[in-house]
Amino acid sequence: MFDSIVQAVFHYADVQPNKLCLADDQSEVTYSQYRQLIQRYAAVFHAAGVRAGDTVVVEACQTVEYLAMELAIQLLGAIFVPVEHNCARDKIASFAKRAEARCVIACSEAEYGVEHFTFDQLRTQQVEAACYEPAGFPEADSISEILFSTGTTGKEKGIVITHKNNIALAENVIYGVEMEKDNVELIPSPMNHSHGLRRYYANMYNGCTVILLGSVMNILRFFQAIDKYGVNSIDLVPTALSVVLKLSKTKLSEYKDRLRYIQFGAAPMMEADQQKICQLLPQTRLYNFYGSTESGCICIYNFNRPDDKKHCIGKPAHNAEIIIVDDEHRPISSSAENTGLLASIGKMNMPGYWKDEEETSRVLIDGVVYTNDVAYYDQDGDIILLGRKGDVINVGGNKVSPEEIENAAKSIPEVADCGVIPVPDSMKGSVPKLFVQLQPGAAFDPIAIRSFLAGKLEPYKVPEYIEQIQRIPRSYNGKLLRKELK
Repeated sequence: MFDSIVQAVFHYADVQPNKLCLADDQSEVTYSQYRQLIQRYAAVFHAAGVRAGDTVVVEACQTVEYLAMELAIQLLGAIFVPVEHNCARDKIASFAKRAEARCVIACSEAEYGVEHFTFDQLRTQQVEAACYEPAGFPEADSISEILFSTGTTGKEKGIVITHKNNIALAENVIYGVEMEKDNVELIPSPMNHSHGLRRYYANMYNGCTVILLGSVMNILRFFQAIDKYGVNSIDLVPTALSVVLKLSKTKLSEYKDRLRYIQFGAAPMMEADQQKICQLLPQTRLYNFYGSTESGCICIYNFNRPDDKKHCIGKPAHNAEIIIVDDEHRPISSSAENTGLLASIGKMNMPGYWKDEEETSRVLIDGVVYTNDVAYYDQDGDIILLGRKGDVINVGGNKVSPEEIENAAKSIPEVADCGVIPVPDSMKGSVPKLFVQLQPGAAFDPIAIRSFLAGKLEPYKVPEYIEQIQRIPRSYNGKLLRKELK
């Protein structure tokens, strides 16, 4: 239907010009107004010398203006490179160098090694700019963006995403959540990260409405946005869900007849949060997406169905084919007794890492993206994910998911957070080791913790070692940084 998200927005600006497209904490725009804003910023960037194929690094914000800049860059055929809001100056400069950026757009004035603009400077120019009239829209196979991984360990990689990838990802979301045309989705997820961007893309591709929110910490504003705009769907990362449940108590239940779905992703969800949200919203569809930046939104699971399964990530999404392979990338007939590594095939798969053929060749072969995630298909055709290879603990031949132990440990009142890793054992091969972060004032009692877990888990899953640390290392979206524990 469309070759790019910007083409979709321009189409809907013609057929539904007065429909609300986007809103943030300060402003809102219809589809017609959004197109005009995109065209004006495209004129500004074109006047600054940005051309097709150029890369532009942009500091992320949860604003209409920021997203208009993104689509303006892409309308010119240039490449959007988002970086985290309040990212350090040296870090932005590093990204700009690696992306060979034409320019940097940031919130504050600083030296980034290339030509740079602040949002305020561009806003002033935008007021005076004429609308850029495109001769056409970006081709489907051209590069839309480069999303740099932001992990704190290992080499950061620039994941190249094409316009075709974004369309396929949008379709995966739309079909997966059964998105209707009158969808109004609240998205508080950061717009430099693939998770938030891809939910936004899906709504734009479908001609729907997106309400941006800077944070869920202001719980009053969270519910005010739902009420003001008639929000009927929400996107949350698991850490944001934890905050909402903690700050709002049971208030979400007041919206059980309004909310069609909530979609989650980016990191595993705490089992207690999953159970609570199911109780509060029994009629709301609750979806968990599995994927990576390299091939996102490839599996979807509705976890409020009656037969909730442990470690289940559901079935392949609309454009995805999922295969289970051995260590040599040969497809296998998988089962609980014969697990393998998950791999994906489909139009959503990245074409590679930015100017890094060596790293690309390790992950992408003949269009197939290979992961280190241990998984298998069960008898119902659902995919069961045990964890990353090296994280899954092989205890005397029994494969143990560290997340199962973590979920059990998190139900201990004294435990604020925890993480599990495998450690070598001369008799069993490996055994679980549990790290715990305690609630303020709680006393560390490893015997009591082990006794509690013995009542929740099979004997071989009970941690052999338990250690207290000050803080469990996590990424901004709540993903456990297990490598740091190791």
